[in-house]
Amino acid sequence: MKSILQQPIWRFYDQSISAKQRSPLESFATDDTLCQLVGQLSSPPTIRTWVHDASVVLGIQDHRLPYVQQGMDLLKERGYDPIVRNSGGLAVVLDEGVLNISIVLSEQAEALSINDGYDVMVALVKGLFPEVSDQIEAYEIVGSYCPGSYDLSIAGKKFAGISQRRLRQGVAVQIYLCIEGSGSERAALIRDFYEESLKGEETKFTYPNIVPDVMASLSELIDASLTVEAVVIRLQQLLHNMAEEIRAESFHDEELTQYAFYLQRVLERNKKMLEPKL
Repeated sequence: MKSILQQPIWRFYDQSISAKQRSPLESFATDDTLCQLVGQLSSPPTIRTWVHDASVVLGIQDHRLPYVQQGMDLLKERGYDPIVRNSGGLAVVLDEGVLNISIVLSEQAEALSINDGYDVMVALVKGLFPEVSDQIEAYEIVGSYCPGSYDLSIAGKKFAGISQRRLRQGVAVQIYLCIEGSGSERAALIRDFYEESLKGEETKFTYPNIVPDVMASLSELIDASLTVEAVVIRLQQLLHNMAEEIRAESFHDEELTQYAFYLQRVLERNKKMLEPKL
């Protein structure tokens, strides 16, 4: 997968500070926009970093929980803003200690399988943390929130989850990396959300039975002094080894028009999802 990470040009869009006060919905619209731009070769392959203040991003299945309104009320009481995302997966926690990275690639020249997309991100994460690269494993961590076959863990403790978004021949591979803070506290929040939203009812879909101790942050697993800012710097250094040219660019004027379209779409969809069920 290193060959895919080696590109003549990487565009780097850093929103690890600028997106904090904004809704994660803006990030999903940004990645949709980048999918189209990169997919249609209007932009070079792009790596984007993003951090948001206390939010819980729910999946479509979470929205179908029998008492989801009460669950969302619990999240709000604890200071977290619930939103519903437009891609698969289940509830995840975002806060200032969680760094999200998106790798956006085009399928114009060559198709990228689902597993290839995941493998590219695993290679990037191993490159970011060379001191533990041989300890990082990708398999489902039972008891974690949003479990999947590409959960990343060290010694059985999950610190990251990967998802993908595909649009207009563009692929956005997205990861959340728990860098700072307590992984088990984040997991306990999601456990409480499910308990409140299920109230013991049987459902057709099986929601995860969360065991907080199976989750940890990288500062807990590797080095207590590790910060989101330090990892963004590591990423910038890694990018210089992966490309002949780095273009640190936010959206240009003409790209902002496309972004406004996708943002409107994401906001309308989320509003519809969050309307109380009658």
